[in-house]
This record gives sequence, structure tokens and C-alpha cells, in this order.
Amino acid sequence: MESGGSYQRGLVETGDGIWAWLQPDGGWGWSNAGMIVDGDQSLLVDTLFDSALTAEMLDALTGATGVAPDDINMLVNTHANGDHCHGNGLVANAEVIASAATTAEMEEADPAFLAEMMKAAPGMGELGQYLLEIFGPFDFEQIDIRNPTRTFDHRLDVTVGDKLVELINVGPAHTAGDVLVHVPDDSTVFTGDILFIDGTPLIWAGPVENWLSACDAILEMGVETIVPGHGPLTDAAGVQQVKDYLTYIDDQARLRFADGMSWQDAARDIDLGPFSDWLDAERIAINVNTLYRQYGSTSASEAGIIDLFSAMAGEWARQATT
Repeated sequence: MESGGSYQRGLVETGDGIWAWLQPDGGWGWSNAGMIVDGDQSLLVDTLFDSALTAEMLDALTGATGVAPDDINMLVNTHANGDHCHGNGLVANAEVIASAATTAEMEEADPAFLAEMMKAAPGMGELGQYLLEIFGPFDFEQIDIRNPTRTFDHRLDVTVGDKLVELINVGPAHTAGDVLVHVPDDSTVFTGDILFIDGTPLIWAGPVENWLSACDAILEMGVETIVPGHGPLTDAAGVQQVKDYLTYIDDQARLRFADGMSWQDAARDIDLGPFSDWLDAERIAINVNTLYRQYGSTSASEAGIIDLFSAMAGEWARQATT
């Protein structure tokens, strides 16, 4: 399966009873999800950023599989970002499974914060313009959260009919508890946001070494079908591209940290080179901040969420004029 390239919005059957729901362009909030069905059992991998998007996906899955939302047996959240769990409330009867670290993050999250921030965005200047650009298409007013009811630390094997499904916690990396959903007999893995294809990876948690190891774990599976958290279906080449980006940014950030450059200046100074045409290149600001925290920078550790989004907004505006 080729890495990258064009792809269409909607449902794709990738194998025997395995479905992927894809949302171009794969940028902020436009995440992928999927379902595994065998016999009278089903497992949903992630929900979407708002209730309307999730309902549309569930309707399509019902039409394709005959499984209604209330009949889904299990729901796995690959991590705690809202574009992978805000629709959980529409899957009312499923056992919700996530890593313990993801569950802790979900319990602390407050979707109402996003709704209030978006209401205030028109009066927030450059930051507000950026927030409207990336989050404007989504409705955060009607989020019905369901937090996980079953957790695990490292690995949990479940069965969907006769299919073995391996849930592997490779975090902290993108977030505190990223989970791969591997279906070995069908040579398929859902990666959550360990993979952004044709889009810039976002290092919320780190360390970067864990993320590189997670990519290696995907490559070692030798699977034929890889469903990323964002972007088109991919293959080993797509995994390698993510590794190349992470390695490059780490190398570049370390050089600037050693030279005494601030994380803000380093983010502006790094030439993205072959990765400059990826979606959401402004995420370099958060990525450098997280790397600097990893290197021991006090100023990076003191930056709050508004500081981080403001830094990205500045990068976004700067890139728009170059």
C-alpha cells in the first residue's frame, strides 16, 4: 500500500471484517477511526472530534456491517486527544478500553474549555484567528464524554469473534498513553497518532525516543495495512517518514539548545527542509518546546497551553507570508 497521496473521505474495507474511516485532509481534528467485526462481535477503534462527525461515521458503519452503535461490544481509545474520543457517548453500551495513562488524561480533560475558548476566539487577535482556522469546523457544545471502563498498563489481548486483537501501549510519546491496535491474522494495525501521514507529528508528551521505538514496533509487525491516526492509509515507507521527521527535529533542536537558543527562537530558526510542505508545519513550536523540556529547559517547562498555541499561531502567520 503506497504511503501518502490522495485519499477520499469515508469508509474503506481494508480486510475481512476490518474497516477504516478516513477524514481528509488529516489536519487538526480530522482524525481516522475504524472497526473490527467477526461473527456477532465488534470493536470500534476511536470516535471523532464531535458528535455530528461520530454519528455520520457510525451510520456508515451500520450500513456496511449491520452493527448498530448500541450493539458495538468494545470501544478502544488509542489516546486522550478529543478528536479520538469526543464521540464516545454515542457508543452507549460498549466496554470502553484505554491505557491507564490515557484514562487519567481523559478524566482531567474538559471539553467545555474548548467550547469557551472558541467563543472567545474572535477577540483573541492572531491566536484567535489561528484557533478559528484549525478548530472552527467542529462543534464542541454537544460533547457527551464516556471515559474508559477498562484499563491496562502495557498490553491487553482481546478477542473479537475469532480474531485476536493486541492492544499495545507504546506511550508516552504523542501523549501519555498511546495504544497500537494490532490484528495479526489480518496483517493490520491501527496506530492512533503515532502516525501522521503527510502531516506534521505533534509531540505533546515525548520523549522522542519512545516515539521512535513505537515506529520500530510497527515496522517489526510486518503488516500490510497501516491505518494512521491522521492521513491516508500507509505502509512501511510512511512509518519511516515519521521516524525521519522526529530524528531530524530532535537533531536540530539539540544543536540549538546546546548553543543557548530559546525554544521559541529555535522553533523559528529550524529549516524544515523536506518536511516543510507537510500539513500543520507550525507544530514545530510545540515539538521544540517538548524536546527542550526533555533536555531540561526550565523556560520550556513553564510554558502553558495558551503560550504553546500562541507560538504555533505565530509560526502559522509567519509561514503564510513566506
